[in-house]
Amino acid sequence: MRFTEHELTVAVTAAAKIVAAGKVRRRARGEDAWEAMSKIDRYHLLEAVGSQVLPVMIALPDVEVQPGTRPSFTDAQIAAAVEETLGDTGLGRVRHKVAVAARLTLVRTALAQLPVRQDPDALIVPDSL
Repeated sequence: MRFTEHELTVAVTAAAKIVAAGKVRRRARGEDAWEAMSKIDRYHLLEAVGSQVLPVMIALPDVEVQPGTRPSFTDAQIAAAVEETLGDTGLGRVRHKVAVAARLTLVRTALAQLPVRQDPDALIVPDSL
């Protein structure tokens, strides 16, 4: 699937904020936990989440996205993309299922936060530019 750079950035950041909230013992909101992190910690978390989410998002099938809507995928399409990108982990059967379930959750979170697709022909450029 072709996503814009902005869409991928928003998706990975949203998934990273969920992971950041899960790391805090008192279960803070994702935004609060994110703001409490240092910039280097945010970078490391974005890198780790991005390495899990981005390959799956790129492996998703191409779908036609109408302006004003978000791309939508079936659970089967997402699961197939996860299995394809995860490959042979060398883990046992149970650990492999856990890894698939964790990556599915991350990808679903990322996809849920994608911004609405804009119509490129309807963009209005101000005269000041």
